[in-house]
Amino acid sequence: MHETTTVPAAVSSRRTHRVLDRRLARYPGQHSRLLYLAITVVVTVMLYYELYVGGSVATQVIAEFGFTFTEYILILVVGSALGACASLLAGLADRWGRANLIIGGLLLTGLLVALGVPHAPNKLVYAIVFAALSIVEGIVLVATPALVRDFSPQVGRGAAMGFWTLGPVLGSLVASVVSSRTLGDHPDWRFQFHVCGIAGLVVFAVAFVGLRELTPGLRNQLMVNLKDRTLVEARAAGLDAETARHGHWRQMLRLDIVGPALAIALFLVLYYIVTGFQVVYFVTVHGYTEQKANALANWYWLANAVVLVGAGVLSDRLRVRKPLMVGGALVCAASTAVFAVVSRDLSTSYYTFALIFVVAAVGGGTAYVAWMAAFTETAERRNPAATATGLAIWGWTVRAVVAVSYVLLLVAVPATSTLIDHGQRAQEIQTRYPAQVATISAVDPTTLAALQRNTRAPEPAVLLRAETQIVAAGLAPDNAGALQRLLQLTTQPIPANDIEYLGRHGAEVRQALRDNPRQWARWWWICFATQLAFLPCVFVLTGRWSPRKARHDESEHERRAQRELAALQRLV
Repeated sequence: MHETTTVPAAVSSRRTHRVLDRRLARYPGQHSRLLYLAITVVVTVMLYYELYVGGSVATQVIAEFGFTFTEYILILVVGSALGACASLLAGLADRWGRANLIIGGLLLTGLLVALGVPHAPNKLVYAIVFAALSIVEGIVLVATPALVRDFSPQVGRGAAMGFWTLGPVLGSLVASVVSSRTLGDHPDWRFQFHVCGIAGLVVFAVAFVGLRELTPGLRNQLMVNLKDRTLVEARAAGLDAETARHGHWRQMLRLDIVGPALAIALFLVLYYIVTGFQVVYFVTVHGYTEQKANALANWYWLANAVVLVGAGVLSDRLRVRKPLMVGGALVCAASTAVFAVVSRDLSTSYYTFALIFVVAAVGGGTAYVAWMAAFTETAERRNPAATATGLAIWGWTVRAVVAVSYVLLLVAVPATSTLIDHGQRAQEIQTRYPAQVATISAVDPTTLAALQRNTRAPEPAVLLRAETQIVAAGLAPDNAGALQRLLQLTTQPIPANDIEYLGRHGAEVRQALRDNPRQWARWWWICFATQLAFLPCVFVLTGRWSPRKARHDESEHERRAQRELAALQRLV
């Protein structure tokens, strides 16, 4: 086993390079390689935790800053758009390396989450800080899978990407677990950001001490299995990194890179909407508390975490990715269709939703981890020296699709905007004056206005019409009981400003409560369609369908590698 050593620094800047130059001159041994992969996975989990923590307290943030639901989504849209542009900059990781980009990003995101977001004095500052956070994470979250690819040969790439894809899953799980367990004792939403930011700074310290990367000569090669290590090191001495990267954008802007990147972005629309709005959905549609909604999400994240690693290992053993992508996508799409049907029934139980989430997690996790492995292998086939460029295209595409999907969500579920903007106050008035609000709701606006104009001596015809409407609504057994309810409006009146608020928004809130489940169900069917749109991309990615043929290809590669290594050794 070769010992891992860093590239020597120039004497005049030895101390500076000792900190900044994290490159390994030789491919690391097994224990060191696994350590670097583990640190990268922990970093990814932390970054996604920072990205998703806001979703766990979204309703509180909206109320705190007085956001309308539309304004809140537009902030997410801007953040996703800026993150998409930043992801393209992550293509520079092929030139600048990965480790320092990741470590610097960790420091910035930790400070922004721990200090920037919780101390935002108003909605504008909150939006600016969130935009800055999105830019940094758009860069770093492309550099991390590039680093995982560098340290994982193709035989083993599935397991490595399985652990990397734990990042978004465990990040979401941590956000929901922490919030569901602490919101009761720490109801202030800022507590969630303080905890997350401090954890981010701890992970930064770990990465600063322990994270390393390969030299360009080593990472700019295709490595099928660990047996290629000696050959990769022998080749590295003769590789010109600049020449290897020449024309890297042109090489990656091809159908087999751009097409699958768009396909996986569409496939993940459901995931990103659930991550950002599942609390909003279950609060406004099914009346869950924030804690209960976050606890329900834990079923998905736990199941997804297990299947990601398991499916990655399975794909390595089978030596194929494509069958797992197709099978996983079909299972996930089927569970989405079931969810779209049962979600309209407000009596659907918590554990029914939990079961659907688990099935969706199994299917979605299987498809995604197999796709990540196949996509990086496809990028390597184009040019191993431009893998980060290919991942930058993926990062840009995903964030651009997310931004568009957020805008479409506003169009698809306008009832949620009404409930978020006006439902809470309407509910508070309803809670304080339940009988009076019920009476007002039963009487038509024209009759109610006539009664309010002359409360002391209402016209008999107007009074009779109001009594009849109250009886018809089932609020009183007869006209005498209806009259008592009308008198209550005079003896125990609702404050004038609350009456005015209900007059302006009460009807639309009641209508939104009726429309919200149907509109969300329509959105789930849109997500079902985007998941089916993923399937054609499978055919343009590299890789075999047959495990037998894939093993034959591996054996042929080993024979060619042995011949090449023997030829290089004869030249030395």
